[in-house]
Amino acid sequence: MLEKLKEELLRLHLELPKNNLVVWTGGNVSVRDPETGLVAIKPSGVRYEDLRAEHMVVLDLEGNIIEGDLKPSSDTYSHLYIYKHRPDVGGVVHTHSRYATAFAAAGRPIPVVLTAMADEFGGEIPCGGFSLIRDESIGKLVVESIGNSPAVLLKNHGVFTIGKTAEDAVKAAIMTEDVAASVLFSLQLGNPEVIPAEDVAKLHHRYTNDYGQKQSLS
Repeated sequence: MLEKLKEELLRLHLELPKNNLVVWTGGNVSVRDPETGLVAIKPSGVRYEDLRAEHMVVLDLEGNIIEGDLKPSSDTYSHLYIYKHRPDVGGVVHTHSRYATAFAAAGRPIPVVLTAMADEFGGEIPCGGFSLIRDESIGKLVVESIGNSPAVLLKNHGVFTIGKTAEDAVKAAIMTEDVAASVLFSLQLGNPEVIPAEDVAKLHHRYTNDYGQKQSLS
């Protein structure tokens, strides 16, 4: 089932170690099939170099395994909660990327002090509360805390990102770590100024509506 989607999911998982967002077996990406509503996610505890498309686990939104011989990610119920409560979301990513997770450890949002943040996130990257990994509670925190951002930090835990597609969510995870590093260094240097809300809105609108190509290059 969902063979093309599972191939895409493998490709996107390999972007995580490539961009230094994960170590060992940590982190995961999931994708929702727009036609069936089924979700495919990484299996638990499998190293990225060993991961294959056929290892991906396909589930319904209630967590019933539809296809797959391996145990799904320990974060599966968090992902499924997000999909159930955000019908606009087609992909979810979770990482413990180093710089962004430093903010999560301190329970601090990442302030919007860079135009790149205004472009991509439309404001600060918020930080939600703390919960143990056990059920839907982490997903509930994500939905409650993320607001209009594609990314949220969870206290003492790490990063969750969402997107219309899984690729969008992976891009948001990469951008989260990139801006987190710059902001962390800037805080060590001094007191960076938050960009005024009206300028953030203008930058985000331009990036969302005017940036990039409007047609495929292929």
